[in-house]
Amino acid sequence: MMDNMFERDFDTGFEKKCGCIPATNILENDKAFEIQLAVPGMKKEDFNMEVEENILTVTFEKKEEDKPEGEYLRREFDMDEFTRSFSIPKTADAEDIKARYDNGILHITVPKIDKARLSKQIKVS
Repeated sequence: MMDNMFERDFDTGFEKKCGCIPATNILENDKAFEIQLAVPGMKKEDFNMEVEENILTVTFEKKEEDKPEGEYLRREFDMDEFTRSFSIPKTADAEDIKARYDNGILHITVPKIDKARLSKQIKVS
């Protein structure tokens, strides 16, 4: 049975590239939204984030020098690349998004716009 575990004929569909996207949690409190992506074993330099038209896009691509030599016999974790997009609500301050990578979790903090800035009193002259 152990010999069969490493045979190349055992196809799970994940051997080459799993096409996976990281598991994600999204939290909300009074001041911000926090997006947490489970991305263990990666380097913070390999992440790219941008906001365009209220869409936050997070991409990751492992650099060629970080890829192991040889061919995987089985691969159930580790990603070479992914892209994940999130709609940013109108109550979010897309200009002040911050991110940090800590213990395999990418934390993206999207602050909310101060409620005083969301409304404006208009005087009739």
